[in-house]
Amino acid sequence: MSALADKLTEIVGNVFEAAELPQDLGLVRVSDRPDLAQFQCNGAMAAAKIAKKSPRDVAADLIARLEADPQAQSAFSRIEIAGPGFLNFHVHDAYLCAHLKEIAGDETLGVERTGQDKTVILDYGGSNIAKPMHVGHLRSAIIGDTMRRVMAEAGFKTLGDVHMGDWGTHLGILFSDYLRHDEADWIFKLDLSNPDAVQELFDDLSERYPQASATAKADPDLMAEAQATTLKMQRREDPYYAMWKIIRDVSIIGMKANYGLLNVHFDLWKGEADVHDLIPPMVEKMKDQGYAIPDEGALIVPVKRNDDTKEVPPLIMYKRDGGVMYGTTDLATLVERMSLYAPDRIIYVVDQRQHLHFEQVFRAARLAGIVPDDVELIHAGFGTMNGPDGKPFKTRAGGVMRLGDLIEMARDKARQRLEDAHLARDLFEKEREEIAHMIAVAAIKFADLQNQRQSDYIFDLDRLTQFEGKTGPYHLYQAVRIKSLLRKAAREEFVSSDIAPDALTDVDRSLALLLADYPSYFAASLKHYAPHHLCEYAFKLAQEFSSFYGVCHILSEKDATLRGSRLRLCEMTLRTLERILGLCGLDVPERM
Repeated sequence: MSALADKLTEIVGNVFEAAELPQDLGLVRVSDRPDLAQFQCNGAMAAAKIAKKSPRDVAADLIARLEADPQAQSAFSRIEIAGPGFLNFHVHDAYLCAHLKEIAGDETLGVERTGQDKTVILDYGGSNIAKPMHVGHLRSAIIGDTMRRVMAEAGFKTLGDVHMGDWGTHLGILFSDYLRHDEADWIFKLDLSNPDAVQELFDDLSERYPQASATAKADPDLMAEAQATTLKMQRREDPYYAMWKIIRDVSIIGMKANYGLLNVHFDLWKGEADVHDLIPPMVEKMKDQGYAIPDEGALIVPVKRNDDTKEVPPLIMYKRDGGVMYGTTDLATLVERMSLYAPDRIIYVVDQRQHLHFEQVFRAARLAGIVPDDVELIHAGFGTMNGPDGKPFKTRAGGVMRLGDLIEMARDKARQRLEDAHLARDLFEKEREEIAHMIAVAAIKFADLQNQRQSDYIFDLDRLTQFEGKTGPYHLYQAVRIKSLLRKAAREEFVSSDIAPDALTDVDRSLALLLADYPSYFAASLKHYAPHHLCEYAFKLAQEFSSFYGVCHILSEKDATLRGSRLRLCEMTLRTLERILGLCGLDVPERM
């Protein structure tokens, strides 16, 4: 199944082919001038050069063929030439209604299952253990989890990997500080089943690390000690390795709590430590292959190509002191992923500023045969989240804001919005709190996802928690309003029916046409790893429904056929909105 425009493209493309013109020139899309036509095709312009005729002559010939074609006759109620040779189309209401009946009966509302029998790994975490999560972790998690849901909807077997930073020097700094002050014993006695004890250690880690890090950076001897401690940890020597296991477990508990608040899911809770033992054999093999070579005491992999238009530095495998780099760990992670999961595609949802790093890693992985050419490696980079001042989002004191603090700020604002709008006042406090949390998460996540992935964006909590405009709360409110309408219809024993061609007014038809176009927006998000296409569609649909709701009689409609048809449009609108919001990881309240 597919969008209505895709069905029309097949019909028109076949006619282009019958006219000995390229079939792909028959692309039909939704008209950008809905006042003139529902759909349009611009292929006659390009076909004119091939046919050596004027575009209008080509268009006239194509119209004659379409008017004689049985499939086209059943689909199009009107075909016209516009301007220099554009083809404009209107479809029969019966054809539109038949299509809507098809997608209404489909679980995914017409989305094509293009990913069946394919496995994709998405890397969208990157949090460090022993450190509190902050707003810098937000975009990767939100975009990555949404793309995981989108790809699963398209039939892919998806594996979301948090890929923690759990094996670096920051841990050596921390462990050295604990041991230097004889404050490590209580860590080994920690009861992980005791939430209060876990929180106490997590709070201590959050306060201790910034101070210990600043002290070590100011004292070369302390930094050398921390680096030595890191090496002992990586050799799995105790007490360092034992301390690492406890702190890693505590950190994961904290991560799961934060990600859970955002409704972000991971299948794999792996980190750099999981591939540590894979590094030496991988490096030795690359040395034997001649790809990893010595360079002034370091070991590098040259990845520059002759056709490069800009400098691409070599990937450093080992530093002069023998330490491994992020690139080394990322290559070893690819070794593990190919061995364990045999994916068809691996997607890294990581800050756009890391693009050169991934270019180096991908090239090295191809050179060494770690990842074969038929497996796609993709860096889906993103821009920064900025405050209203246009600078990276921070606390009022100028520090990096913790993720938990941001979520709580959004909840406070959501409670205020509910109060100001006189919503949820008749509900029990627990339900009000649940709704406030849904609104807060919708504000945070929709604010991010509605933007083009590569773009920076302004995060303004006052604006983004409003129930008007292109915000998450606005879409929740619209969905709740439809739920309320449908509950009232059920109480009055009104039932929906198939959307009736004879019952389509201009407003009904406009909503119906938009509902028929959902799969094309989904396909754009899937193709470009870009959730903003879905958000754009959700906003259009919410606005279109508002117009429909404001103009049309629904429950007050006396004609049962028209009322049933409109109730079906309401049901489809709600299903589609909830489907999109669900792909964004947003829950919709039953009421407000």
